[in-house]
Amino acid sequence: MYFYCISGLSVESEIALPGRIAADRSGGAADVRIRSGRVPEFLEGAIAAAPTWQMTDRFFVLRIPGVARFLLCDGDTILFEPAPGTPVADLAIFLLGTVFGVLLHQRKYVVLHASAVCVAGRAVLFCGASGAGKSTIAAALGRCGYPLVTDDVCAVTLDRVPVIHPDGRQLKLWSEAIDALDLAAARHGPVRQCLEKYYVQPGFAHPAPAPVGAIYVLREPRPPATFGIEPLNPADSAAILHEQAYRRRLVAQMGQTALYFRAAIAIANAAGVFYLTRAMDFADMDRVVALLEDHWRAIGLEARAA
Repeated sequence: MYFYCISGLSVESEIALPGRIAADRSGGAADVRIRSGRVPEFLEGAIAAAPTWQMTDRFFVLRIPGVARFLLCDGDTILFEPAPGTPVADLAIFLLGTVFGVLLHQRKYVVLHASAVCVAGRAVLFCGASGAGKSTIAAALGRCGYPLVTDDVCAVTLDRVPVIHPDGRQLKLWSEAIDALDLAAARHGPVRQCLEKYYVQPGFAHPAPAPVGAIYVLREPRPPATFGIEPLNPADSAAILHEQAYRRRLVAQMGQTALYFRAAIAIANAAGVFYLTRAMDFADMDRVVALLEDHWRAIGLEARAA
């Protein structure tokens, strides 16, 4: 068996999960178990469905044609049945992305499509669609000494304050970003054999849950927006954060719309939400980092991580 910490949960897996940082085996039963097994194509009594998935109150089946079928049970078990010839690396992409995201939904976590670094003990999040540059900014900040909290998927729980749970994973970066950030020495294997995208070991990883300190929604400088940071008012913050939900269409299907709106309001009240407008240009990355550090000083976060 292989052991990992994913979104603050102890995970026991029958297969190695490329891109994960191995964890020591914890005492007692794991929070989540990943096993191979027979997975039905369809669920009887499904209460919601789409072309590639079905769900009941307890189970969720996801079909990835040509790759595998996955069955999620009660938020604590994942069964996978691979298609013939599917490499483990391809299974891991879906297990650690959509599949685990759905499992977190089953566990009533709030899940945001974001990457996060730690600044003075607080999680600073970068939200945006795929390709918006979340991982690249997190990698650039990691190079400056800011520990990685999570990449691409942020699991949030609400107690007295919204908290982001650490996710012991490597970054996923395109080869151009690796070269531009001088991270070749930290590069590991490809995410998929057909892609020039690789796992990259973060320089530092934050090991503990961290309260939210600030959230930046990434956008390109299209008129009238220009390079800089712009605060959002609470109402717009809550609406935009709701849009950043991971696999957002599932939120309504799983009856969690009210939970996400409550979470968005709590996060907007606990931490500032801002637009970060910058060019998708590696040559501009030092200026982006300097802009963020200046902004952290202005809002009361330290400029450098301890």
